[in-house]
Amino acid sequence: MSVTRNGADIATNISARTLSEISAIDTVRLSFDLVSAARRNIGFLRAVSESQWLHDTATVVEAIRRYDELWMPMISDLMVGSTPPMVLPPFDIEWVWFCHTLNPVSYRQYCEARFSKLIGKPAIFDQENEDYALMRCKELWMRRYPTECFENEIDSGLQSDSVVKNEDLFNAVKKQRFLYSKFSWPYMSELVYLIAARQRYKGFLYVLQRFTDGCFRIVPTLDILLMWMTHQSYPTVYAEDMKEMEVEILGKIVGMWETVQEKEVQETKEVWEKAFDQPYEKAGGTIDFHGLAPVQPPVYWEVSDTDVNTKYKSLLPRFLLQVFIFVWLKSRTAVKAVPDDKKHNFLRLRMLRCHRELKIDKPISSFSLDSWKKASQLYCEFGTRGLILELQKHGGGCFNTNKSEDTATFLWNDLLRAHSHTVERELNKQMRVVASITPPVQAPYLLKCVPDRVTDDSGAMISDVILRMNHYKPQDGRWLSRTVLDHAGRECFVVRIRVGGGFWRRGGETPSAVKWEDRIIEVREGSWSYVAGSIGRAPEKVVATATPKEPPKNCQASWCFSTGEEFLVSWQSPSTSLCDLRFCLLNQTTPDSTMKLFKGRKLQYQVRKTRSEDKEISNDEEEGFVTLVRFTEDNPTRRATALLNWKLLIVEILPEEDAVLAILICISILRSVSEMRKEDVGSLLIRRRIKEAKLGTRDWGSVILHPSSCSSSISSPYLQPWYWNPKAVITSDRGPNVTRQPTTNYSPVEGGDKLYKPGIIT
Repeated sequence: MSVTRNGADIATNISARTLSEISAIDTVRLSFDLVSAARRNIGFLRAVSESQWLHDTATVVEAIRRYDELWMPMISDLMVGSTPPMVLPPFDIEWVWFCHTLNPVSYRQYCEARFSKLIGKPAIFDQENEDYALMRCKELWMRRYPTECFENEIDSGLQSDSVVKNEDLFNAVKKQRFLYSKFSWPYMSELVYLIAARQRYKGFLYVLQRFTDGCFRIVPTLDILLMWMTHQSYPTVYAEDMKEMEVEILGKIVGMWETVQEKEVQETKEVWEKAFDQPYEKAGGTIDFHGLAPVQPPVYWEVSDTDVNTKYKSLLPRFLLQVFIFVWLKSRTAVKAVPDDKKHNFLRLRMLRCHRELKIDKPISSFSLDSWKKASQLYCEFGTRGLILELQKHGGGCFNTNKSEDTATFLWNDLLRAHSHTVERELNKQMRVVASITPPVQAPYLLKCVPDRVTDDSGAMISDVILRMNHYKPQDGRWLSRTVLDHAGRECFVVRIRVGGGFWRRGGETPSAVKWEDRIIEVREGSWSYVAGSIGRAPEKVVATATPKEPPKNCQASWCFSTGEEFLVSWQSPSTSLCDLRFCLLNQTTPDSTMKLFKGRKLQYQVRKTRSEDKEISNDEEEGFVTLVRFTEDNPTRRATALLNWKLLIVEILPEEDAVLAILICISILRSVSEMRKEDVGSLLIRRRIKEAKLGTRDWGSVILHPSSCSSSISSPYLQPWYWNPKAVITSDRGPNVTRQPTTNYSPVEGGDKLYKPGIIT
């Protein structure tokens, strides 16, 4: 059998069939639970990535010594026949062992040379059984090696004087430290994703078995790579399943750390398409070109073990999924018959729900007649429900009206029920379209605060409507209000800032300003209770407050949060740039967790270059951004849990971070800076709800295009992560005039501007 360079000549025994038809008879029998093993490996790699101590040179050298001199001899003696004992080694040794098994030939040679047999790893996937296996190992270890510590207690800060006996293994362990970045996408731990990945791995082996030696090498996609890596990490199982095929296939696969050649990618796609009549790549199954470098995803979307915000019933979680669209033109003859007509046809992508303004057009001429070509790669919220593809024809004449020739709808629920989460449709007998998705997984919350009406002490909006309903009883106190909207425009919190006392009645007294220490901030859970149009009352449940207090020396503002934190703001010179701001967040309730606020977009939110020009990001572009980072004893590595923009009052929060805490920080910074600078820095004087885009017209965060799918014709900030261009995302809702409304728009009942201006202490 032969395969030509263009993949056109493939033997007939690789006739096109579906992946679901591939069985153990066609390829190999997988003799253990590869799905559970892959899920366990992802968790293990995450723990390795978060354990910074594990990657220090001294630690690695000591771990390799312990693995080679202590662990392997011990487990070899414990093995009965080919069955691995039900014990697991210490964490550092398991990491070295894992890295060693990813080179099956080298590992086999090592085992046979030292122990005359292949040493296997037990298939333990239950946490309770893992804990037992580790405890049993410790007992056996202490009896066998009474003078050797069970844990790696080498001082990682010291320069190691030990000689590395196995240089290849040392290099393998060092370079594998970024392995988790390839598999950190949260959907990769989902059961349905792993089941589909296992079937694609079978298809991968099916194609491998039918190549002539030296033809060309196949490049695995990330989902297949995950399964292949997991299979190899259980050496005795891998050897039994692959048998004599093990050595043979290694030369046919591009390794995970090798440089990927475009030619090899193209040949891989062609042979896969010939074998299965489907595109090789899919959502969640892309080809990794990064090699040794850690993968930086275009959308930050990481596994969160817990969601602390479930206590807020008004805050609904946000779920995200990845979407791929591939197109194949069906007939060369059809194109030749009407070439001029084809030039005017294009494919339009729209969402079924949300973001009705979204229209992504691709000319038919950009697609191929002899292979699948990617049309779009994007991330969508599950609430969009699905997408619509329209085959349209450019109109002519005076009105230049487009004509829809055919439509195909892909619903997320249909795709979730489909095999491998992939569905194919046909458009007007001219093209085949394949859509694939990943399982929807919880993503960070997106919240923004918008101005709303002034309220009184009870939470009712200041209005003649409320006065009449209360039989003209005066409304005591004055509070600035902000409504917190989630990613779908739903009201989830109401923020109120106390600025005035006293009461107002027709022809009577006017409100008076209160002292700085009395200007508390409160967050209420829920939405407004509207009684007439846009007039209503704030929800009653107060979930958090921020109270100003006397600041310590060298600080300009101090806040006491009811959530248990003390928040300090300092500034060397209020007349200078906002870059001089300093923040300090002290956690009084959970000493095992340290929080820090860093100015600008840091860690995963860092933007080194603008998307339009090749220049460095300026300080002005970072102004207003603050990154909340947590450190814990269990995870000493930095983890950004929220990104805030206090000038625009926007927050992105991981589920593990408290949304109300992020809101309090934002409002406290804005209030403090406005007071120190004696100016309305963040439009606090706006005291009416500003008209926003109609819900479903242009929903920020509902659709994000992958950079590879962006073009000069698609420049909307609503198709990019919001923090790339936050002003464009937010102010486009408010119209061209984003400054405060004229004072004539406010009635005396709300109080004059002097009541709300910062710097007025009475």
